[in-house]
Amino acid sequence: MGKLILWDLITLDGRFEGAKSWDLDWHARVWGQELEQFSLEQLHSAGALVFGRVTYQGMATYWQTAEARSAEGEVADFMNNLPKIVFSRTLEQADWNNTRLVRDHPVEEILRLKREAPGDLFLFGSADLASTLREHDLIDEYRLVIVPLLLGAGSPLFKPSPGPVALRLLEARALPSGGVLLRYEPTRNQ
Repeated sequence: MGKLILWDLITLDGRFEGAKSWDLDWHARVWGQELEQFSLEQLHSAGALVFGRVTYQGMATYWQTAEARSAEGEVADFMNNLPKIVFSRTLEQADWNNTRLVRDHPVEEILRLKREAPGDLFLFGSADLASTLREHDLIDEYRLVIVPLLLGAGSPLFKPSPGPVALRLLEARALPSGGVLLRYEPTRNQ
């Protein structure tokens, strides 16, 4: 059974994007060889990528460009070729290679995907979808890179929730860039 892993870069004050949609220039503060290698290792274990509509549209726009494909090499190949699932009630169609659009019942669909996917499911950004899946205890691991920056404004990755989620630290790794890679799993009443 595959795991659902939330994977993102966030600022020290918890933002996954700046004040404007897709304001992500601050990612460059921590991106480097070690983080690229970690990303590739993750992508090798991926059975599918999972997105909400806004993140899907931004990722599709970026990864399908010739600039991204040439600059990002192997990561771009994975991003463009892995199966992708986008959850949206408003998106008319999903044109990015190997994408399936799911309009309803994200909880049931994620449960099915976890049973059937040939690897782990990686959820990128998608704070609203992540909130829904967190409320149903479907996120098996949180992988975050903390970017040493107080952005001061922008979208928080974690929306208010009905209750706390206790986590157990799996890994903490300082990156040469000053960022910190953190991996946590829910304790689920252990």
